[in-house]
Amino acid sequence: MTAPHLPKVAGIDSTVPPPAHTVPPGPAAPYAQAAPGALIQDRLAGWVSDLTTLHELTERLSRTSTLDGALDELLRAGAALVGARRGLVVLEPADGRGPDTTVGLGLARADLGHLETVPRAATAFGRLLDATAATAATAADAPGPAVTEIVQPDLFADDTLDPRHREVAVRLGYAASYALPLVTDAAGRVGAAAWLYDEPAEPAERRRHLIGLYVRHATEHLARLVELDRARTTEATLRAELLPPRLPRVAGVQLAARHHTGPRGGGDWFDALPLPDAALGLAVGSVTGCGPSAVAAMGRLRASLRAYAVMEGEDPVAVLSDLELLLRLTEPARSATALFAYCEPALRKIVLAGAGHSPPLIVGERRTEFVETSLSAPLGMLACWEAPSVEMRPEPGETLLLYTDGLLHRTGEAMDRAFAKLHAAAVSVPKAARDDPGAIADHVLRTVLPEGLDAPDGCDSEEDVVLLAARFE
Repeated sequence: MTAPHLPKVAGIDSTVPPPAHTVPPGPAAPYAQAAPGALIQDRLAGWVSDLTTLHELTERLSRTSTLDGALDELLRAGAALVGARRGLVVLEPADGRGPDTTVGLGLARADLGHLETVPRAATAFGRLLDATAATAATAADAPGPAVTEIVQPDLFADDTLDPRHREVAVRLGYAASYALPLVTDAAGRVGAAAWLYDEPAEPAERRRHLIGLYVRHATEHLARLVELDRARTTEATLRAELLPPRLPRVAGVQLAARHHTGPRGGGDWFDALPLPDAALGLAVGSVTGCGPSAVAAMGRLRASLRAYAVMEGEDPVAVLSDLELLLRLTEPARSATALFAYCEPALRKIVLAGAGHSPPLIVGERRTEFVETSLSAPLGMLACWEAPSVEMRPEPGETLLLYTDGLLHRTGEAMDRAFAKLHAAAVSVPKAARDDPGAIADHVLRTVLPEGLDAPDGCDSEEDVVLLAARFE
């Protein structure tokens, strides 16, 4: 296995491994004794070098904005400080809310799997995790000294080493380890980190002091990223629960949807619901704002539209009028765009109405064109909303594409050019893909956004993307 090349930082040469054994220096000759001033200068130079090292490493860590990036940086910086080539960090917050993960440096996934077969109590990081948990549980009644580190300078010289641990160490080729807990005063235990040496060795006292200071700062940073990761996961779960978990199966039509949420967490949504008399309702929309409040408003708006669609879905204008009235009465400070289509697949008939929304696109072998809809204001912008509906009849094999403005905004171009780009992408759909609405949606997304859905810099590019495709048989 090829070991990763660790970065070189001030004061620590990460390319030079520590000596396997430290030989105590002999007594200095009387004539070789340095002057006191020179000793002080050497010590000050060492302190400056150490402070420079910590500053560079902590600055690099502070620039990480994701949990995975911070864990990787912690392992690399720690390896440079203690003079090791490999290591692993086990993230296991004490409150049990996760996320629980193990990340390795210079260790493949199979290597981490081998380490997981070692009994927890036989590993240094496992003992640290259990010790910090036990300390936290008994601190109120009988506080004791906290475990600050576990040094194993020569694993194979330890007669008490677990046989499975010895077997894994031989297999992976490490002979010593140095482990530290990841603990903060506010969050408690966050996890544990361990670095592995290829030969018997241990970090010198100076290196231990430096890694202790660095890990203290790194753990605070990790704790903040853990909370941020939990918040993002909760918001993503909530957003997913507010959107259809699956698309319905309706005779005469095939459905596919693609949805991507931007970094700010916007309020774009889609829906497809069976209606009485074998009809189908299709809807897309977007609410203003971003973050949890926009997601909650999106959920309320979508649920309300479903109710209105069941009651009077054959009249899309009435559905959007009721939705506009509800929005104006319950959330007067918010506006939204929406498009609702009432489909009768057996008759291949569609009646649709839009409120400030981009026109849908019909894609077929003989035509690829935008559906002409009347101009109208978004919901909540006027005292009373109303716009005429549009009726169309797709040919067999044609696909109706409904989308949100985020797809156009992410192109980074003016709206007229974005519409032209979307139309060109629909025209270029390969003939072999026209029978599958999912393949059509994927082709359009790849063509309109060749760099993918990951948002580049710029606020406009961070909007959500929704694409709903309905192919009529």
